[in-house]
Formats: sequence, structure tokens, C-alpha cells
Amino acid sequence: MILSERFTDALTYATKLHANQVRKGSGVPYVAHLLGVASIALEYGANEEEAIAALLHDAVEDQGGAPTREEIRRRFGDTVTAIVDGCTDADTTPKPPWRQRKEAYIAHIPSASPSVLLVSAADKLHNARSILRDYKILGESVWQRFKGGKDGTLWYYRALVEAFRGASSMPIVDELEQVVSELENLVIGNW
Repeated sequence: MILSERFTDALTYATKLHANQVRKGSGVPYVAHLLGVASIALEYGANEEEAIAALLHDAVEDQGGAPTREEIRRRFGDTVTAIVDGCTDADTTPKPPWRQRKEAYIAHIPSASPSVLLVSAADKLHNARSILRDYKILGESVWQRFKGGKDGTLWYYRALVEAFRGASSMPIVDELEQVVSELENLVIGNW
């Protein structure tokens, strides 16, 4: 598959939307995460609409809510918007409490479309890889970045693996489970 100008437009739009955002605790420009998620999604067979949604998966949640959703719809269409919506755990300010949002997100996975499952799993895999890498470097202090702390974060990623496993047999779920298991084993080994 060759990506079209639409993908380039989405990358430019995502870069502008997230220009002043960095990854929690690391200072890495947020666009690195968006590129990582799109790369993973493409490596696991994403089509262009799914790859565009991967670039925009956090736009509604982090960069403007409903007005951003409508701009995505205008620029990239209903399919991309539906995938972004399926990857969004909250689009209001203030956001609902952390645990409530995460439980609701997990609960929606069994009914999510294959496109949402792919992009969401790519997002969670990129996040889990980042947490694992940072844990190896920083140790226990990494958990200070997360509202759920160590216990909540580990619970969330294990629950995601189980939800994805129940909803799909996509190979990306196998890799997500491997990364989450490695993280759990490292953490348990350090207790």
C-alpha cells in the first residue's frame, strides 16, 4: 500500500494539534507517540484510514473535544472519526475519574470494530513498550507519572490484554501480552 496525500495532511494536522504536548515525564515530543502508533498499526496491516486514525487517536481526547472531532470529520471523513471516537476514553473537561474512564474503555472493547481494535491495540502497545523501557531505566519512580500509580497501571494493561484477547485474535494482541507480561515480571521481581 502506498500512503496518499491524506496521510501527509493528517500527519501535518496531528503535529500542529499536539505541537505543545510532550509525553508524561520524558519530555519527548508527543508526535513521537503518534508516529509510533501509526507505525505499529501499519506493520500490523492497517489501511490508510486506520493509519490516519492512528495519527489522530488522541486529538479529540487531548486537543479540543467536540470541535476537534468535527474538524477531523470535515477533513478526513466519518470512518476516521469513528475510529478516533472508539479510541477516545473521554472528550469532556474535566475528565471523569481515572478508574471510571479506564473501566468504561475496557468495557467497550468487546463491541469495538476491527479498525478500532487495531488502532487501540497499537496505541496500548506503544504505551506499554514506553512504560517497559522507562521502567528499565528509571525503576519505581516511573509510576509517579500515572494517575493509576503502579497498581492501577498494571491492572489496566493486564485488563486491556484480556479484553483484546476476548475480542480478537489479531497478532498484535500477542505482542501486547508479551510486553505487559515482561513488565509485570520485572515489577514482581523488584518487589
